[in-house]
Amino acid sequence: MPPLLRRLMTAAATPSIQRDTLRLRLDDAEIEVLRVRDPRARRLKLSVDERGARLTMPLRASLVAGERFLHANRQWLQQQLARYADAGLPAPPLRLREPGVLLLRDALLPVRWQEGRFTRIDADAEGVCIQLPARAGEPALRRALREFYEAQMRADIGQWLPRYLPGLPRVPSRVRLKVMSSQWGSLAPDGSMALDLALVLGRPSAFEYVLVHELCHLLQANHSPAFWAEVQARFPQWRAEREYFHAHGRALKAMLRSLLAAD
Repeated sequence: MPPLLRRLMTAAATPSIQRDTLRLRLDDAEIEVLRVRDPRARRLKLSVDERGARLTMPLRASLVAGERFLHANRQWLQQQLARYADAGLPAPPLRLREPGVLLLRDALLPVRWQEGRFTRIDADAEGVCIQLPARAGEPALRRALREFYEAQMRADIGQWLPRYLPGLPRVPSRVRLKVMSSQWGSLAPDGSMALDLALVLGRPSAFEYVLVHELCHLLQANHSPAFWAEVQARFPQWRAEREYFHAHGRALKAMLRSLLAAD
């Protein structure tokens, strides 16, 4: 069999991820749970994040087994959802061409709208100016918001990075900015660094701590006492920033997903 035909037949035979929703009654409300049948899943798994509840199931698991698992974990699910509800959002969602505010570096900046030939977002002394063509819709706004936050984030990295490079064995091979579900940053074996875009929404010192944390992994690829000694030497107030993420991290991630309409 020709290699191309073999690949096509293999791809066609690979089961796809299936998604639907089901409703679950809790003590004080009825919620919607995303049910995902994933060929990669090896067991039933219930998870909660800022987007809501998710039940992941192997393809071999029956729908009845999934619903029993969900009901058996109702109390845990209700507790987790309450934690996310208590975190709240640090700002109301931004609506297209409506008065509002935009969160940047732990500050709520007033938004003003302008019509123009190109989509552009700028921060100035008066707040944030969003320029949009007359026919631009929500997708154009979301793309512009992401580009705006990425530019602001790279400006902060460019300001902080030089002061922490002395004493490191090398510089990061590249820095990627992305929406991360749980982590705030990571460092790959090849030296590439990933940072959560939500960092630019919070206080700058917390963002700076995450940058230092990941840079220290160039020295210690673990979380050993030796690693934390490197962090302590470069950023003595790291414990306060870690507590900040414990208190406000979920809300920041939820705010970013709301702004970008991320999946």
